[in-house]
Amino acid sequence: MTSSQGPSAAVPASPDRVAAGAGSPEQDDPGPLVTDRNQLPDRVWTLPNALSVLRLLGVPLFLYLLLGPEADGWAVVVLMVAGVTDWADGKLARVLGQSSRLGALLDPAADRLYIVTTLVAFVLRDVVPLWMVAVLVGREVVLGIALLVLRRHGYPPLQVHYLGKAATFLLLYAFPLLLLGDGGGAWAWVAPVAWALTIWGSALYVLAGVLYVVQVVGLVRADRAAPPVPAAGAGARPEP
Repeated sequence: MTSSQGPSAAVPASPDRVAAGAGSPEQDDPGPLVTDRNQLPDRVWTLPNALSVLRLLGVPLFLYLLLGPEADGWAVVVLMVAGVTDWADGKLARVLGQSSRLGALLDPAADRLYIVTTLVAFVLRDVVPLWMVAVLVGREVVLGIALLVLRRHGYPPLQVHYLGKAATFLLLYAFPLLLLGDGGGAWAWVAPVAWALTIWGSALYVLAGVLYVVQVVGLVRADRAAPPVPAAGAGARPEP
């Protein structure tokens, strides 16, 4: 799950205003926390990163198994491995002290890629309705625009809300159950459980996106309302 690959740094203001008004009451309020990946170690060869890459490599394999030979059993195994590695990479990063910039990028990217590709594949197989995919993929599009807005104002990405982490956890564990329940037979009994987890996870996923956008709007408004930063030495009385 995203952002578990390392501690997040709280950045109170955009880089253009960090030096202005240091120590003033207005500048002591940190506002919404953001994740500064640049403060994480710049390393590549770590066990958590290897697990994230493994999870990414499983995406095309999952699509092939589901849409090609329709080997649903093996596709479920790939999804389950993805769910386990999603938990393990963040846990190992904390326990082993192997947080990294790359890990902070790979982990959420793998989560989003799995969710979007799984939903698209499920629509093609008539496992889930099209409206569900439209809602969740639309959420990703909106967050992508929000990230661009943050970057334009000089902010790194915000910290991932715990609701977003919970939603990702639920969806990654609901998808294998959906696939099992859709096949009928001995596994038909898991379908109601799978749908309950899917609806719950989807609702939290959308809610986390709404909270993210609200935080972005708050930062942008505060940025626009802040007084401009004076140039160095501006207003200083010249020496006689």
